[in-house]
Amino acid sequence: MRGSYNNGKKSGVWQFFDIKGRLNEKYNYDKKQFTYEAPLYSSPDFSFLFEDTIKVGDRLTRPLKIGGTYYGFMPYLSIYQVPFDTYDVSTFLFDAYIELLISPIGRLADYKIRVASVQYRYDQTFNLDVKIFSDEDRTFIPATKNGVPVMSRIQIRCFVTPEGGLDFY
Repeated sequence: MRGSYNNGKKSGVWQFFDIKGRLNEKYNYDKKQFTYEAPLYSSPDFSFLFEDTIKVGDRLTRPLKIGGTYYGFMPYLSIYQVPFDTYDVSTFLFDAYIELLISPIGRLADYKIRVASVQYRYDQTFNLDVKIFSDEDRTFIPATKNGVPVMSRIQIRCFVTPEGGLDFY
């Protein structure tokens, strides 16, 4: 990410990059608007669900997080540690799924993590309090259907690191 501060607050246009260094987003903190959003690449690791019936011809926008699909979602990965010792565990045999429920007013309403492994016969879902995040981390641009904000879910597929944390694929 790249940007500047004015009196300790982010100001002007900030640029956010993905894990490969490609420009992902530009956000103008002074105008509170996106000035650039990279196309969402087809990825099984990010999915967006709408809590409303979708019909042919509906115009949909996905929920947006300042910081893009890499930097913007790091807080939701970095806060979690699996509740078991990973010393003699093959963590590559585990998948993890983060689910974020975003309200129509653009607030993080629910935060869940599911950790599962067929080989270890492990499948647990953890509901965590959204208050563990800063106000900035709980703020989104809500999804819309035909220009009207709607409830939506963001699902992120992750992997369990050898240290027991989470990271992107």
